[in-house]
Amino acid sequence: MTYDLVIVGGGIGGSALAAVMARAGRRVLLLEKSAHYEDRVRGEWIAPWGVTEARRLGLYDLLMSAGGHHITDHVTYDESLEPAACEAAPLPLGIFAADVPGPLCLGHPHHCQTLFDAALAAGADCLRPVIVENVTLGAAPSVTYTHNGAQVTASARLVVGAEGRQSEVRAAAGIPLHQDKPHHWFAGLLVENVPGVDPKRQTIGTEGNFGFLTFPQGGGKVRVYGGYALEEKGRFHGEDGARRFLDAFRMACAPQNAALAEGTPAGPLFSYFNNDSWTDEPFAEGCVLIGDAAGWNDPINGLGLSITYRDVRMVSDILKETAPGAVPNFSPYAEERAERMRRLRFAGQIQAALDMEFGEAARERRRSYHERKAADPMLGLHGVAIMAGPENAPAEIFTEAHRARVLGLEPA
Repeated sequence: MTYDLVIVGGGIGGSALAAVMARAGRRVLLLEKSAHYEDRVRGEWIAPWGVTEARRLGLYDLLMSAGGHHITDHVTYDESLEPAACEAAPLPLGIFAADVPGPLCLGHPHHCQTLFDAALAAGADCLRPVIVENVTLGAAPSVTYTHNGAQVTASARLVVGAEGRQSEVRAAAGIPLHQDKPHHWFAGLLVENVPGVDPKRQTIGTEGNFGFLTFPQGGGKVRVYGGYALEEKGRFHGEDGARRFLDAFRMACAPQNAALAEGTPAGPLFSYFNNDSWTDEPFAEGCVLIGDAAGWNDPINGLGLSITYRDVRMVSDILKETAPGAVPNFSPYAEERAERMRRLRFAGQIQAALDMEFGEAARERRRSYHERKAADPMLGLHGVAIMAGPENAPAEIFTEAHRARVLGLEPA
């Protein structure tokens, strides 16, 4: 069994790449370990620049037909600001990418299944559930796996690691993974039956010892996230954790959150710590990594899907341009991704310092930031990197001098 590509991991990145390359006429084997996609409380928001990448891949119409939902404006709340003033001047989200009305939301399990089905329809061999037994790289790549009780070895010109943070392909390639220290805890929950929610508005805010983000999914459902300090690890543990989590959204600075607190949990509550991870070079002889397998950005930025769709677009472009039998050159992908992740790491660190740190000093930092940003919008340019893509923000904002200005610190 010989393929052009064996893709390990049938989530969004792996299935998207399988669909694109099968449509291009390549022989593709897609291996997914799960029998059913589950709500893992992440991966449901695509930034405008990520929507552009999905469109370039020819997948945008598919996502919209599957129930994709655009958000068109944004409101930031804070305990130092009057809610009415915040709501009076929402940020329009259609300004960040041409012909994109704003971020695109689609439930993660359904998103995965939609792309998996598209890969199958395009002619890829798509198998699940699969247990990967061994990955061999080098000049003669292969993957040995068990499916329906039978063990099979499939050879390929290239193995793609798209199986997430604990990538077996990355381990087989010996590619080092760098990580920084966790910044804060993050918990997420899908909420339904939220009365009066504006389906086109996302929000973020901080009050006391809790920071929140909300992303409407359409149909009265909202994906909500909450950030809290590392020392509060068990804050939402226990049978009533989901209810206590929603109660934390009741804030004087964001009165509309009361509707969220009255909503019905529609999925699991998962907590995880937020940090960044990256690889210096996401490829080796016989393999290439995409998505979280190649390193991830702090989820405070919400850019996992946008990063993945660009990975898929760049890798698929390189593969399409590579002559039959030739070795693809992934160096341009590695160079672009390294700088992309460096910039997004910087933006995430600023965002976390502003929105997910607590106590009197952090409160004063936010108050000062909002006051100074009203007079100098340049202080918020890290948001351009998040919404429009890191390459579209000026290079000088990714410097320690800019960080010091944003956070009200003296330059070193």
